[in-house]
Amino acid sequence: MDIGEAVRARILELCRERDLSINKLCLLSGVTQSTVNNIVSGRNHSATVTTIKKLCDGLGISIGDFFSSELFRGLDQEVR
Repeated sequence: MDIGEAVRARILELCRERDLSINKLCLLSGVTQSTVNNIVSGRNHSATVTTIKKLCDGLGISIGDFFSSELFRGLDQEVR
């Protein structure tokens, strides 16, 4: 798994836990629907830290909480 896949999975996991649709997350976070759709569909593998922070704000968590998931442990190395 790479970082883009982990971010995608984490967003979907957090939405499921909170019973939030992607649309509702967009409204809460102020991130456009197209941006979030691109991330969760896998079209965008490099979400910015600013976008992730806004999503965290909408979810009511810290950026540290976002990345504390097991999904981010043991990621494939990005630079080869």
